[in-house]
Amino acid sequence: MTRKFEGNRLLVATHNAGKLEEIADLLKDYGVSVVGAAEMNLPEPVEDGTSFVENARIKAHAAAKATGLPALSDDSGLEIDALDGAPGVYTADWAETETGRDFVMAMEKAHKAVLETGMAPPWTARFCCTLVLAWPDGHDEVFAGTMEGQMVWPMRGDQGHGYDPVFQPKGHDLTFGEMDRWAKNKISHRADAFRKFVAGCFD
Repeated sequence: MTRKFEGNRLLVATHNAGKLEEIADLLKDYGVSVVGAAEMNLPEPVEDGTSFVENARIKAHAAAKATGLPALSDDSGLEIDALDGAPGVYTADWAETETGRDFVMAMEKAHKAVLETGMAPPWTARFCCTLVLAWPDGHDEVFAGTMEGQMVWPMRGDQGHGYDPVFQPKGHDLTFGEMDRWAKNKISHRADAFRKFVAGCFD
């Protein structure tokens, strides 16, 4: 039995304005006021976990402890089967440069790595999302979602973010980078995790 969310204010442990907007939209029917980590002047904790759930827990518990509010965080990434699941939990790290994150570079790196395996397409892959809702008393609930598909090349589309232009979800002709943002949000790995989160903690 999952613990239900009781209250009207939820801290979302992210400094990403787009992600905050998505989450606020998903929770608008539940009378919940959503506030982001940046608004609360929270620092970004060091994400040194080796799995999506470990990193999501680090962010959620740090935010809940610092503010006394229930805190929701997510950790997500792309798993490419030809690369034994890489970049996985290091999806964002592959994009790190001295001047910030460069996802075009990261997608080129992933494509080069796949070619070096000698494996022919389709290169099956999935986006994964793990949500953690943590309370100030240390309790948490975990919800995981996935979206199966394949890595494609060349990059297609300029919507979305991250590796979206090289990921084509199963059953669709467009990449996430070519899809309307809100259409993508209805079928994505985050949407899958959110359905489970809402069912567990709100419904």
